[in-house]
Amino acid sequence: MTATVRVVIVDDHPVFRLGMSALLSTLDGIECVGEAAEVPAALDLIATVRPDVVLMDLHFGQGSGIDATRVVSRDHPAAAVLVVTMLDDDASLVAAMRAGARGYLLKGAHAADVERSIRAVASGDLVLGSAVAARAGLLFRAGPDRPTPFPQLTVREREVLELLARGHPNPAIAQQLGLSPKTVRNNVSALLVKLQVNSRAEAIAAARDEGLGTPPSRWTNRSSRDLD
Repeated sequence: MTATVRVVIVDDHPVFRLGMSALLSTLDGIECVGEAAEVPAALDLIATVRPDVVLMDLHFGQGSGIDATRVVSRDHPAAAVLVVTMLDDDASLVAAMRAGARGYLLKGAHAADVERSIRAVASGDLVLGSAVAARAGLLFRAGPDRPTPFPQLTVREREVLELLARGHPNPAIAQQLGLSPKTVRNNVSALLVKLQVNSRAEAIAAARDEGLGTPPSRWTNRSSRDLD
């Protein structure tokens, strides 16, 4: 008899956790064994229940999903991290995979894709949504030693820069990343200093020179209301 895949959901949006938990309850051989809304609680939970798969968001009020993925991959290698996020930018994908994630899906992924991905990472496979895989191929085609743009920036600052380069104003960035407007302003100020530029326009130009800010291809395989 095939062992049940035990899953922990880590996401700070209660509606998403509720919807994902409800989805998992309908799948044969997959069981949700816990949920967490913040990284510290998630790490404690994972250490206690020892899941097979961790569904990991990337942004939280307290802590970073990238950092949490790195800790889980290091301390609990039997737990496969499957990132499920709204973020479809290159920096988030690269950071998550380098931190040890075994899969990367967008929250618009169809329920069947979520199920397949959970089973695949639990079996030790690496999983990217079909459009994510195509995008990843472009990212890594230059070879494994391709440098990360602006390594002096934090993951959060690079995400803000990516959205800046796409032309988003601060309120839109705050909404998309789940941050306060003040936090976005602080991140913009910090990245201007680190990039040694004097304005948003100069930062955008520098970002676009490094390939950031190009309109993302739609990584979602199919639209679905299951995870809305």
